[in-house]
This record gives sequence, C-alpha cells and structure tokens, in this order.
Amino acid sequence: MSEALEPTVPSARAGAGHQAEAGAPLPPHVPGDPTTAPPTNRERMAIDRVGMPERPAEIRAQDFGEVNIGYTEALAFLEADRCLQCRNPTCMDGCPVRVDIPRFIKFLQDGDVKSAAASMLSDNALPCVTGRVCPQEIQCEGRCVRAKKGPAVAIGALERFVADWANMHEGAIVLDQKPPTGRKVAVVGSGPAGLTAAGELTTLGHEVTVFEAFHAAGGVLIYGIPEFRLPKDIVQQEVDRLVARGAKIETNAIIGKTWTLAELREQFDAVFIAVGAGLPVFMNVPGENYKGVYSANEYLTRINLMGAWSGRTDTPVLKGQRVAVVGGGNVAMDSVRTAMRMGADSSTIVYRRGKEELPARVEEVHHAEQEGVIFEMLTAPVEVLGDENGWVTGLRCIRMELGEPDDSGRRRPIEIPGSEFVLETDMVVVAIGTRSNPVLTSTAPELKISSRGYIETDDNGMTSMPGVFAGGDIVRGAATVILAMGDGKDAAHAIDRYLMGVPEGAAETVPA
Repeated sequence: MSEALEPTVPSARAGAGHQAEAGAPLPPHVPGDPTTAPPTNRERMAIDRVGMPERPAEIRAQDFGEVNIGYTEALAFLEADRCLQCRNPTCMDGCPVRVDIPRFIKFLQDGDVKSAAASMLSDNALPCVTGRVCPQEIQCEGRCVRAKKGPAVAIGALERFVADWANMHEGAIVLDQKPPTGRKVAVVGSGPAGLTAAGELTTLGHEVTVFEAFHAAGGVLIYGIPEFRLPKDIVQQEVDRLVARGAKIETNAIIGKTWTLAELREQFDAVFIAVGAGLPVFMNVPGENYKGVYSANEYLTRINLMGAWSGRTDTPVLKGQRVAVVGGGNVAMDSVRTAMRMGADSSTIVYRRGKEELPARVEEVHHAEQEGVIFEMLTAPVEVLGDENGWVTGLRCIRMELGEPDDSGRRRPIEIPGSEFVLETDMVVVAIGTRSNPVLTSTAPELKISSRGYIETDDNGMTSMPGVFAGGDIVRGAATVILAMGDGKDAAHAIDRYLMGVPEGAAETVPA
C-alpha cells in the first residue's frame, strides 16, 4: 500500500477531541491501558460508524488494485468501541460459520489484536475472504442490536482488519489441534465450502486431501471473484495456512474423470463433495451464439484464474469497447466492473427489474456507480444482433414494468408493448445464474439427485452413499460464499461424528 493511499488519522492514543476520517471523535480511553476507563454504553452509542477507507473511483477503475484499503489500528479500535457487548449477541445468529463476534471485538476493545486474531481463526478458516466478500449487511450486521437505532457495528471491516493482521504476523498464533485420528477424508472441490471443511477436519485430527479440478486451489474465490475485490495472494495465504496445518491439495484432479467417486470412496474413510454449481445459464434468445457473447463464468475465469487481468499472460479474451452485462447480482457487478478495467469505453448493466430489486450487495452497486458503470434498469434482452461475420453489434431490448410479487418476493417484470430498442454493443456477458455441473454426478449413479440436478442430503449432510457427504452450491444451488462455508463447517463436524462413531443426536462438537 502506498503512503498516498493510507488514510490520515490520529493515533487512537491521541485522546478525545480529535476526529477520525469518518468524522467520529476518538474514545477517551486507550485500548489496553487499564488506567483509562472504557466508554459507557451511552458513549459507545455516540460514536459514528467508521467508514471503510477506499481508493478514489477515478483511479481504481483503471486497474485491478483492491478497492477497499482497510482499517488502520486507530480506526479499528474506534469502531470496536461501538460494540455494546450485548448479553444476547444476536449478531452471531446471522453468521453461518458461527464466529464468536463479541469475543473478538472485546479483544480489540482491550487493544489485544493478537488474541482477537486467535479467536477469529479458531472460528473461521477463511477470515480474510469473509472480511471482504461476505454480505455482512444481511448476515451478522443485519442482526446487530445497534442497527435498530442507526448503523450496525462494522463487523466485516473489523474481521478484515483482524484477519489481515494475522496474515502479516504469520507464526504469531498457534491454534489448538487434536491428535491424529488415523482417519482419511477426501474433499472434492477447493472453493469456500471445501476449504472450510478441510480446515475444520484438520483441526479435528483427520488426514485431509483436497481435490481441485483447476490448476490452482480456491474455486470460485479465484476464478469468479475479481482481483479488485479479493486479491489472489490473499486467497493463496488462506490456502497456505490450511496446508501448513496438514491439509493436502491435489490440483488438476477432476472427480468424475480423473477418478470416479466410487474409486475415491475406496481410498478414504469419508468424502465431502463441494464442487459448487458452475454450469452457466444462458438467456435462450436469438443470436446468443454470436462471437462476442460470453457467460460470466468463462469471462471471469479467463481474466481471474488465467491471469488476463495482469497483462503478463497470453490468455485470449475479448476486450469489447461497448460491453453489456445482463444480470443484477454480484457476478454481474464483478463482470461489468472487470470489463471497465479491461479497457471498455462503456460498461453497462442490463437488468429487467428496478434498482431496489437488485440482488447484488449495496456496496458493489455503489462502487460500480462511482466507477462510471451505466445501469439500464427495467430492461430485458430479446435478441443479440450481429454482422455478416458473426460478430456482436447490438442487443435488442424491451422496456419492463413491475407487476405483482413472484415466488422470490420481488415484483414480477412485465414487458411494455412497443418499447423495443437497440443497445449498441460489441460484447455481451450473460450473468443470470448458474446450475449444477453433471461431471461428477453423472458418473455416480448411487447418488440421489434432485430434479434440478443438485445432490440430496439428509439432516447431517450425508448423501445416499454411506460416508459421502455434500454441501455448498451443489446441494443448495447458487448462493453466497459464507453460506457455502457454513455448509462446509457443519459437514466437517458431521463427518467427524460419523468417523468417530458418535451417535446421532449426541452433543454437538461445533464450537458454540
């Protein structure tokens, strides 16, 4: 991080009367100094939420450097002092991986970052990831008591600060690990569910091997999420920490091709399937096969995993000058902002509902707007147009209006007759969802599959094959990173009970 981008704030030891970058007074006490009194709850309520420092939009839109800078220690201590340390911490109810949020924040309030990091790492295998891409606003922060009377505690930003501190102080934290059990577990897929399960299983003393189809571990964390939101070296550090604790990673291993699931089951005492749901869904409109139409999966994979963003590889990828991205979720925002950084003159979101219905994180939409992304709302594509050589020249669209709510709870988009128009574009990225990939399931007839192609499991996450468990998007359908991680954590403890012969219904071993 260059000095020019470092937020200028006084030290947390400067005392009251100074102003942090967010405009809030620093607390009168000094974290870690027993001679100064911590703030009362009334004083905590008077502290404004500390905004996450970020790089200027006009600069960051030109490169793949990370958007958010992260808290300094002063800002982290200030924001931590906003936590009321509730007797009934409802924030934890919103966390799929059950991070003990009040505990790690209390350590920050005491000025003990090392203990905060140890607390975080004992609960969360990928804290640097969740601190960046987890939708905290609808998870932990959405349940924060303070949110009833104003902004919630910035739990995600504090998590990122603590996790980054742990990465910068490698070796400072030694986590408890149970003695080896002699049991071997295969984890299929190294995305958020697989890596979380691997971390938990290793901690529980089992020998873990993670099988990854690509040449690098990380799954959607590296091929789906752009560098400016989640740097690749951050993901690699998380993977390296798991390896240092004993997990093995085998790349270029496609289960269903390299080995069948049955063959894997013969070699391991248990298997956890976490292959995600990476098969793209298309619009099924005329002209979708023209050159210049990408699925978001292919587009982002070529740029993220294959290094096209860095300029140091020969990865073939089109660099459209007028790019249209169809969709309104986080993947659509990642695609449209990536296209801008790849040199597009205009980068446009085409979404069939209104802004209020956008499923993407509010922060990602805000950043996209800051960076100059164009939003064509209440607009649906009906045809991709092309020239005589088969190259995209435009996207024929129709205006929409919103009717009654559909099954998703959002108002149903309805076409407005006679409102068709052509959006000029030379590249289209389709980001309207994904579904299950049948590579693994088609070679495992023993697996019970739903009508939509997802693996069915029981309440313990076990499939119809004894000893084979599954979780994440391949079970629940396309969802968030943190939900997949929650599945991975739950499955790891279910596998542990299965391997160690703990009866169903026995005391739960997942940390409270």
